[in-house]
Amino acid sequence: MTGNPLSRRDVVRGAVLLGVGAATGGLSLAGTSPALAAPDTGALLAVEPPTIASCATWGARTPGSLSVISSNPDKILIHHTAGPNSTTYTQAHAYSVARSIQNFHMNDNGWSDSGQHFTISRGGYVMEGRHNSLTRLRAGSGMVVGAHCPGQNDKAIGIENEGTYTSATPPAALYDRLVQFCAYICDQYGIAASRIYGHRDYVATACPGNVLYGMLPQLRADVADALSGGGTPPPAFSTIVDNTTAGRFTASANWLTSSYSAERYGADYRYANPEPISDVAWYKANIPAEGTYRVDAWYPGIAGYNTATPYIVVTKSGNQTVVVDQSTGGGAWRSLGTFTLTAGDRNVAGVSRWSGASGYVVADAIRITRV
Repeated sequence: MTGNPLSRRDVVRGAVLLGVGAATGGLSLAGTSPALAAPDTGALLAVEPPTIASCATWGARTPGSLSVISSNPDKILIHHTAGPNSTTYTQAHAYSVARSIQNFHMNDNGWSDSGQHFTISRGGYVMEGRHNSLTRLRAGSGMVVGAHCPGQNDKAIGIENEGTYTSATPPAALYDRLVQFCAYICDQYGIAASRIYGHRDYVATACPGNVLYGMLPQLRADVADALSGGGTPPPAFSTIVDNTTAGRFTASANWLTSSYSAERYGADYRYANPEPISDVAWYKANIPAEGTYRVDAWYPGIAGYNTATPYIVVTKSGNQTVVVDQSTGGGAWRSLGTFTLTAGDRNVAGVSRWSGASGYVVADAIRITRV
């Protein structure tokens, strides 16, 4: 697509989505009704759509038999591709990813087409996944039955996000486009932002990864902001640093590793005996700009763990200490508060061993979100 994004007052439904008219060989329009009418070219959009490459644009194969139904989706399901976290962010790479997914789904899974309705690359390119999904989205009525989640294929729009987000955070380009695209889908179909879910909410799977799944509350909030504000919100920032995140977590040999508690974040966590010494387990993050950020902690809460664990947050005005009772309330994100953080790639939060209480102090995971 060429040209600059249009003002929401100038954009009519579907006017900036190019490349439609993709091949629909073998497409069965099941349940065709007046609800599957042509796009309404008179209604103004509340949310500007991103550029969306159709199946024809990225070079999709002709699909097998597909079904289009007259009922609308009532939710969005977020997936990750579980593939490499590529550092190639070009459009050509994005189109290659779309073709690889379709080939795998058709050749290996035996499906009629790509299982998901849409795909977003790590460079922020949005692509139609399953044929005719874009046409129905533009119309805001009806949907193609997908193959991305048993029990939800005729109820949910499935979005694949390129990469693996078990311990890595999605690039800002991907996340920002996901916010914009989800807001557009919600606007077109009348879906509430609260009805954005992860694949694992409906089947036993690791998808969309612990990190991306942990970002869904922020995604819902950002989409709600986009819907209420009538446009795309400013770029959001949220990152999770686990004790296993390479190059982001550092601790001395005094901090041992355990996977004892099921309330842990990820595969394991660190623990150490309390001592009146400076021996901090640090979490490093690249803060994009000075501003106000919420810092959350995740730890397994076990009776006998330390009741006065010091968390240190490195703020603009200096280190601030927040004391947390780690003997209870674990297995979830717990807010340490909001702080003014300066920009830069540095140690932002840490867990100290300097506690007057008995029991292990624990360093598991930290989440930092701009507010």
